[in-house]
Amino acid sequence: MKLNVLERLIVLSLLPEAGSFANLKLLRTTREELSFDEKENKALAFEQKGELLNWNEKANVPEKDVKIGEIVTQILTKKLKEMNDKEELKEQHFSVYEKFMG
Repeated sequence: MKLNVLERLIVLSLLPEAGSFANLKLLRTTREELSFDEKENKALAFEQKGELLNWNEKANVPEKDVKIGEIVTQILTKKLKEMNDKEELKEQHFSVYEKFMG
């Protein structure tokens, strides 16, 4: 699945911090897949300000083809469905929601 910088950050934020032992490795692998390499980090120049994360949006960082397995996809779709049912989705979730729930 091709994801841009914002989508990668959003998916990272949707992944649970805890889970079953069987799923922890899958979640860790997915986090690594979504993370940014040194070249991307340098170009994006991430800067944390409190709870806000800023980056150079003009940086030429192409979409990344991220491999997300079936179990983690189920975890993410469940989370997105719950957020939708509780009306907790924000504008930033729109493209991620479409890609996973589409």
